[in-house]
Amino acid sequence: QVQLVESGGGLVQAGGSLRLSCAASGRTFSSYSMGWFRQAPGKEREFVAGIHWSGGSTYYADSVKGRFTVSRDNAKNTVYLQMNSLNPGYKAVYYCSAYFGSGSYCSTSSYDYWGQGTQVTVSS
Repeated sequence: QVQLVESGGGLVQAGGSLRLSCAASGRTFSSYSMGWFRQAPGKEREFVAGIHWSGGSTYYADSVKGRFTVSRDNAKNTVYLQMNSLNPGYKAVYYCSAYFGSGSYCSTSSYDYWGQGTQVTVSS
C-alpha cells in the first residue's frame, strides 16, 4: 500500500515557476514508477510526466516538454515536478500517481495509487 501526498501548488504569475512535491509512504516507494497528471475544470485527467522506478527514464506530454522536469529522490520517498514558464493554460489540479510493474505511463488505468491533488493557478 502506498499513500501519496502532493504539495507545492498555488497561484503564480504567467512566466513563473512552481515545484510540486509528492511524498509517498511505504518502504517500497523505490519499486514504483511514478506519474504526474492534471485535470482542468470540465476536462479529463491527462498525463503530464512520468519517471521510471529507477529514475533512469522520464516521459513527458508534448505540451510540457522543455518546460517541466520530473525527478525523484528514493531516499526521501519523494517525486518532484519542476514547472517553468507557466501560462494560464496550465491551470489545473495536479495529481501524483504510482504503479508497480509494467504499463503505459500515459494511461490513468496503469496506476494503482493516487494522491488527492494540488491546485495550480496561473494568472495572466
